Amino acid sequence: MLTHLAIKDFAVVRAAELEFGAGMTVISGETGAGKSLLVDALGFLSGLRADSGVVRHGAERAELSAEFSPADASPALRWLRDNELDEDGHCQLRRVIRADGGSRAWINGRSVTLTQLSELAATLVEIHGQHEHQALLAKPSQLQLLDAYARNDKLRVAVAQAARQWSELLRERDQLSGQGDVSDRINYLEHQLAELAREELEPAAIDALVASHKRQAHASTLIEACDLAYARLSGEEEPSLGQQLQQTRNELARLVEHDRRLSDVDGLLENANIQLDEALALLAQVRDDLDSDPAQLASMERKLGRVHDLARKHRITLHELAAHRDGIAAELESLRGAGERLDKLNGEIEAAKQQWRAAADKLGKSRKAAAKSLSTDTTALIAELGMGGGRFEIQLEPIEGERPDANGAERVEFLVAANAGQPPRALRKVASGGELSRISLAIEVAALGLDAVPTMVFDEVDSGIGGGVAEIVGQKLRALGAKRQVLCVTHLPQVAAQGHAHYRVSKAPVEGMTQSAVEALSSKQREEELARMLGGVEVSKEAHAAARKLLAAAT
Repeated sequence: MLTHLAIKDFAVVRAAELEFGAGMTVISGETGAGKSLLVDALGFLSGLRADSGVVRHGAERAELSAEFSPADASPALRWLRDNELDEDGHCQLRRVIRADGGSRAWINGRSVTLTQLSELAATLVEIHGQHEHQALLAKPSQLQLLDAYARNDKLRVAVAQAARQWSELLRERDQLSGQGDVSDRINYLEHQLAELAREELEPAAIDALVASHKRQAHASTLIEACDLAYARLSGEEEPSLGQQLQQTRNELARLVEHDRRLSDVDGLLENANIQLDEALALLAQVRDDLDSDPAQLASMERKLGRVHDLARKHRITLHELAAHRDGIAAELESLRGAGERLDKLNGEIEAAKQQWRAAADKLGKSRKAAAKSLSTDTTALIAELGMGGGRFEIQLEPIEGERPDANGAERVEFLVAANAGQPPRALRKVASGGELSRISLAIEVAALGLDAVPTMVFDEVDSGIGGGVAEIVGQKLRALGAKRQVLCVTHLPQVAAQGHAHYRVSKAPVEGMTQSAVEALSSKQREEELARMLGGVEVSKEAHAAARKLLAAAT
């Protein structure tokens, strides 16, 4: 729910901070004081487009921020995690609107787009008031509310899963069908695979071939160098290095008693002698492995040439040839089985279609029953809210087509007739803002706040009503507040008295400029505010008594 709202240099508000709790919070004030600015602020924090006109005159920018405490496993918390914007369950929306018309937005201190801001805000707050604020005007929101009312979560999941399976099979068939006659492609790939299969193309085999070719190409030079080195080290022509090292050790051994450090020198010479013997043995092994064979060299050159030709032909490196060969083999296997797969797919697609239709039919039946119940309850509430003769209907529109839809086989349209004798029209086409707000309130109360949005804001839902109807509107808002957090901007004392908390917005000139201020009201101040709303300019004792009576009746 919304816990904190801060406004700075916004329209006629210089600075204001509001704390919110559970239940119903009302906002009242004189006409033109700026009550609806708090709703506008939440609207801009929800991603609505703004211009420089909302910046307080003389200021460089307007700053808005709201803090929410999303519940565990809530859509808002999932959205934050999915977008890597979560902050230990914290949720802060912030927006700055500059006097030049530009704006920026942040979520938990990180810059975001208005689209992201709007997506998250849609899971946090729902504003009922002017047409552009109405979430219930959108068909997807209407469908979501109806499914929430019918508790269709499991049925929706079943339909979505069936639609996904059906879609994947259709996509596979389209891909296979789009290939057309693949016989030429198969012949071409078989020829390529045969060429590649004749050679050893694994990276390790290619590395060994390159090394062997290099060694054979320089065999004569290597043999001559090995023979010369062996002759020098073994002492075939003169005393060997080993003999010289041993003679040196003998000479130093006679003098070691005069300087003990010579024993360290002797140890090092002994190690050198051992390494020399190992070097001679390895040198002899290398020499024995060398054989200058022109025929073998020519064979290696032909083989290496074929491998290089394959790499150039396929425009890849030597070490990519093996993977390319395996890819061709896999494509061949897929193409050879394409005909059989297509025949099998048709049966699988028909089965998936029937599975989706069965799941969609169950969902549709549940929606039909829920639509009838919600329509009846909402129509009754509309009458209570001063729209006698009005009628609310939910129309289910079948979807035509042979493609799966994850949302089911029908679309939802909320219809309303505001007065008796009038034909029902789409809710989004209702002209009166006050009627629209009351209808939205009736729908929400009838649905018991079952949609996932935790905070609902009602702006002037009591427009054009009074007396007993106003009291009923207040009672319905308070009842809704038991399920969801409710914020209500009102000018009627009967509605304001039902609030669990109360803010008053006032305006006054400051240094020649009108400014609005917001204050939380105590119990005594609430009585005074309700008396003002009841009595106008002259607040009588009777108005105070009536205010106390309204407050007592609401508790």
